Amino acid sequence: MSSNRPYLLRAIYDWITDNNLTPYILVDASREGVRVPPQVIKNGQVVLNLAMRAVASLDLGNDWISFQARFSGVSHNIHIPVQAVLALYAQENGQGMMFPAEEGGDQPPPSSPDPNDTPPPPEGEAGEKPKRSAPFLRVVK
Repeated sequence: MSSNRPYLLRAIYDWITDNNLTPYILVDASREGVRVPPQVIKNGQVVLNLAMRAVASLDLGNDWISFQARFSGVSHNIHIPVQAVLALYAQENGQGMMFPAEEGGDQPPPSSPDPNDTPPPPEGEAGEKPKRSAPFLRVVK
């Protein structure tokens, strides 16, 4: 079965723009095939404004997102594999969708447990890791 990611990206993009908000994408710039100006990459990631006023020739395809954008006054052709998109959200309120860094088919199967490993302590005992809350987006100003 094909990935649902490109379909979700198009739907969320339409929902954001239909509500007169500014669509931003968070991209894993270390993924193979990502073509963005190196000066915009921070900590291996890049946030890009996909608003129609910010880009030209936007194509949200099944395999690639491509468009033209200006950075420091210089026009660049941007190419992003759909699998490199980590999130698509509205800049004004952070609403949107996060995507897993890897899709199911890209990950190796989980390794079988080592019989020599000691089992984790039961819940509530010393050494228990705190439970993590669900990931969320927030606007950073």
